[in-house]
Amino acid sequence: MDVILWGAKGHAKVLAELFAQTGHRVVALFDNDPHAQSPLPGVPLSIGWDGFCDWKQRRQPSPLGFAIAIGGERGEDRLRIAAHLLESGLTPITAIHPSAYVSPTAHLAAGCQVLAHSTVGVDVELGEQCIINTAATVDHECCLGLGVHLAPGATLAGCVTIEEGTFIGTNATVLPRIHIGRHVTVGAGAVVTKDVEDYAVVYGVPARIQSFKMAAAAA
Repeated sequence: MDVILWGAKGHAKVLAELFAQTGHRVVALFDNDPHAQSPLPGVPLSIGWDGFCDWKQRRQPSPLGFAIAIGGERGEDRLRIAAHLLESGLTPITAIHPSAYVSPTAHLAAGCQVLAHSTVGVDVELGEQCIINTAATVDHECCLGLGVHLAPGATLAGCVTIEEGTFIGTNATVLPRIHIGRHVTVGAGAVVTKDVEDYAVVYGVPARIQSFKMAAAAA
C-alpha cells in the first residue's frame, strides 16, 4: 500500500526505512512547519491541511495509508492528526520493524509503531498511535493508553499501566505494577518505583515529582 507520513523530521526517516522493509511505499510527506523540507529524496513535501487537501485532490483514487512521524511528548498531536486523516478516508498503518518482537497475544490498536529491536510482551495492550521506540521493552500484561511514547531503551516491567499522552524518556525504567497517569513526562534514565499522578514531570533515581504541567489547571 502507498503511505503518506505526517511529519518531516528524523522520525520520518526512521519510518520510511521501516516501510521500505515491509512492502509499503512512502509517496508524500506533510508537515505544519512552513520551513520544513523533505528529508526523503524524491518524496514531495506539502505544508499543512491545505497542502494535504490539494495533494489528495490531484491524486488518482486508490487505497492510501498513513503514519504520524511525530515523536517526543506530542501524543495529542499524533491523535488529532490521525483523526483528521481518518476522516479523509486514509487507513492508519501499524508499523512493526522486522527486528522487533511482538507477542501473538499482544493487542496493538491502529497506528502503533514498534521500532527496531523493541519488545512487546505477552498480553500487552497498546492504544492508538503509541510509539515503542528503538530497543524499548514492554513486558507482560502492560496496558498503554492513547498516544503513549516510550523513547529508545525505555523499559516497562510487567503489569504497568500508563494513561494517554504520557512520555517515558530514554532508558527510563518503570517497576512492576506501577500506574502512571495522563500526560506525564518521565525523564531520561529515571527509575519509577511508585505511582505517578496526571500531568506530573518526574525524574531521578528513584523518580520524584519535580513539577506539574500547565495543562493540569485545565484538567
